[in-house]
Amino acid sequence: MHLPKLASIGIRAPRLSAGNLRTPLRTLGPGSVSSLLKIALDVAYVLLALITGVLLLLWIASIFIPIDNLNVTVSDGADGRQMPLTRPLLLFGVGAITAYFGGFLMILRGLRKIFRTLTLGDPFQPDNVRRLRQIGLILAIVTGGVWVAQGLVAARLAPGVMEPQGVSDLLTPVFSILVVFVLAEVFREGARLRRESELTI
Repeated sequence: MHLPKLASIGIRAPRLSAGNLRTPLRTLGPGSVSSLLKIALDVAYVLLALITGVLLLLWIASIFIPIDNLNVTVSDGADGRQMPLTRPLLLFGVGAITAYFGGFLMILRGLRKIFRTLTLGDPFQPDNVRRLRQIGLILAIVTGGVWVAQGLVAARLAPGVMEPQGVSDLLTPVFSILVVFVLAEVFREGARLRRESELTI
């Protein structure tokens, strides 16, 4: 018994083309999305390091520069209040901004190391758990610092002009902090499973 040929019954074999041979977008390893994000983080880290360095130099310079007969305007939208610029106020303002950028610089430093392991295709390392917890802690400190600083400015420097942050303003930052700590636990469980599989092999 002879089988009918494909051509005789009108069926054509599918042709292979470049579109059919496309590989799915990789998320780990060299040349993946993680490596592109690692490059973006490297650039952002360098820029933020430069900004933080300039702010630190400005904070040191603010100890010595003369500020006699200088005023500063504290405003929140349309309203504003002019007040004399004092040395403690200048040091507090520049120092708060420097600490803010410095905190995010440390966060980027940890993220760069995490994405380096993603680029290598080995994300579940115990060091990544520690890095994620440090990122969550720094985020908590920065969020609390901004909340306290704005409250001090609203109460002492510009009462009636600036309003302190309410509890509702902390919902999004607190949620982000909790997500980071949850990710740390996910990475910890992944590192444990990898260690167990290595011991089993």
